[in-house]
Amino acid sequence: MIRERIKRWDYWLVGILILAAFLYGWSIWTAGYSNNFYTAAIVSMSESWKNFWYASFDPASFITVDKPPVALWFMVICVKIFGLHGWSIVLSSVLFGIGSVALIYKMIKPYFGRLAANMGAFFMTITPIVVAVSRTNNMDATLVFFLLLAGYLLQVAVSKQRAWLVAVSFALIGVAFNIKMLQAFMVLPAMYFFYWIASTAGWKKKIMHLVAATAALVVFTLLWPLAVDSTSTSKRPYIGSSSTNSVLNLAFGYNGSQRLLGQTSGTGGRFSGMGGSSKKGNHAGKMNGTRPTGSKKMTAPKGMTGNKKAGTAGGQTGKMGQNGGGGGGSNIFNVGSAGPFRLLQKALGQQVSWMFPLALMGLIATFLYEIKKQRRWWQTTKKQQQLFYWAGWLVPVGAFFSIASFFHPYYMVMVAPPLAALAGIGVATFVGALRTSKPQWQLYLLAASFWLTGILQAWYAYSYYPWLSWIIVAGTAAASLLAVFFYRNTLKSMVCAAVATVFLSLAPGFWALTPTLAGASDAIPSAGPDLLSSSGGASGGLGSEQANTKMIKYLEKHNNGAKYLFATMDSNTAAPYIIKTKKAVMTIGGYNGTDNAISLAQFKKLVKEGKVKYFYLSGKTTNSALVRWVKKYGTKVKSSEYSNSSSTQQTTTGKSNTAMKQGTPGKGGKRPSGKAPQGMKGNQMGGRKNMKQGQPGKNGKTSSNSQTSSFGGSMGGQSGTLYKLD
Repeated sequence: MIRERIKRWDYWLVGILILAAFLYGWSIWTAGYSNNFYTAAIVSMSESWKNFWYASFDPASFITVDKPPVALWFMVICVKIFGLHGWSIVLSSVLFGIGSVALIYKMIKPYFGRLAANMGAFFMTITPIVVAVSRTNNMDATLVFFLLLAGYLLQVAVSKQRAWLVAVSFALIGVAFNIKMLQAFMVLPAMYFFYWIASTAGWKKKIMHLVAATAALVVFTLLWPLAVDSTSTSKRPYIGSSSTNSVLNLAFGYNGSQRLLGQTSGTGGRFSGMGGSSKKGNHAGKMNGTRPTGSKKMTAPKGMTGNKKAGTAGGQTGKMGQNGGGGGGSNIFNVGSAGPFRLLQKALGQQVSWMFPLALMGLIATFLYEIKKQRRWWQTTKKQQQLFYWAGWLVPVGAFFSIASFFHPYYMVMVAPPLAALAGIGVATFVGALRTSKPQWQLYLLAASFWLTGILQAWYAYSYYPWLSWIIVAGTAAASLLAVFFYRNTLKSMVCAAVATVFLSLAPGFWALTPTLAGASDAIPSAGPDLLSSSGGASGGLGSEQANTKMIKYLEKHNNGAKYLFATMDSNTAAPYIIKTKKAVMTIGGYNGTDNAISLAQFKKLVKEGKVKYFYLSGKTTNSALVRWVKKYGTKVKSSEYSNSSSTQQTTTGKSNTAMKQGTPGKGGKRPSGKAPQGMKGNQMGGRKNMKQGQPGKNGKTSSNSQTSSFGGSMGGQSGTLYKLD
């Protein structure tokens, strides 16, 4: 019995899953604490059930993170089992990433065969942003898994005619909402339409099933938000990044409409220039020529080519050229120019769109070929129904990100599943056309998709490796043309088709390998050669702040049992202290330092009661009434008591790439990877926050002494003023 099951195994799938495990999990044990913001929450949530339920950012449950808790729950479980380590906080993301690859296979195989399923799983595995995201403690890998699981169960519900499974699949979308809110709802149009055209039940039963499924969706969507919002504000933490201390406000505001229209709340202190759609002429990374309060210009090390003046925290002052563009990310991240071709631009395309032409033409060719099998024009075949599902996922998600004003480049992981699935189907359809002598129009159309995909990939790779571009174009064109030429000879045509596919996998496969080779686990994940030309650096939040051990010792000595180790304005300043000490740090302004989590009167009361005795005023702090009060009535602690100038120049031990990294110069200070990306000055790929600056060593090579790892004890470049509150 066991032998028979082993014989039925798809060994290609086993190999693909092993590859996924390697890409997603290798060297995560050396990557540091990934996103400090969420790692601090994981530490806090592991301390009590209250913190666990609310996704509290700090151990005292003063304020929450800016997302619901479901993804963090899995991370906390891993930490409770294995302890707090850099690898344990991302373990669930690694497993969900591998699970997503398996689900792609399971969803494709019953309808398009083993080859299409294997190719779809393989393309999902080597999608660069999928690799980068699966190595972090961000929520996206968990989100994608639950969306795929919901789609898979809906397929099973249709094939086995199980109405209750329809409700379960929609309920999982409700669970996914509590991972990353409205982003989960992007697949709902595909699910509703797919069930309507694919189910064999009568139209009345379909309506009943979908009504029940919608009810399940609503219940599982609102269960946690309503439970939190209905709890007295005095008995729960403030909802971070919301404007009204409400989960629903967070969902439909900061994490909803503002992603489309531009950020208007929860911003300002952390990132100057955020808010509203970008104006014409403002390029991603340019920050409208402004810098965050308290930031300073930094000079690049000698020997570095490209932009000599590195950008400041929150943005770059240099031009981003063609890879920039208005309308992207509120000028914080390089997400390209808003428009119908945004996903194909280098800024986002290098992360996800390597197989886009193949996916699109595979969809068209497969769908049109199935038309002759339709009994009526309005009827659809099973394959067409599946194509509608994947297209129904791709179109609304792609349309949203084509016009959205505020999002991070790694959100492109949302379009990875449909692109991988349709590309895999395209390859299988091309092979099928070669085998069975299907209509020659289909053969030529799919061959053309190989050529166009090769040209697109060559464009993406050219700014780094011109030689690779020529190899991709020449190899793909020659192999696909030979496959068409030998289409009557099955063996020769199959070999040529396989070779063409290999050529199309070279560049995205290498891009996908870069996070693994670099040991990256970034707060703002991305993939690309820049990771390899960087010197490595501190893992953590967007500014890579690190805990100052000397300040911790000072506070522990003088705090005299206060509830909070200290108070500060933004979460990224507080996070490393929470991680290192597991003590409460009051984050008054939330993630960006602008939340209204506590009034000045309430804060004065806490100071009077002795619950808050120190306030740390970092360089990013806004000039709010509370900050002005601290400056006026607080007593400055001598910097020599809690700060050491040498603390900002210790050696890095982590390998995260949260801040923008500059390539390691070779001889003469030149970047080894050749030319910088087209239209960009310096190595400004992926929209990273800060340039990691180091002192050039021999031959202009940059060392990594600008920041310390999350495990280290220095400030890592963080500067501020400590006030004692009497």
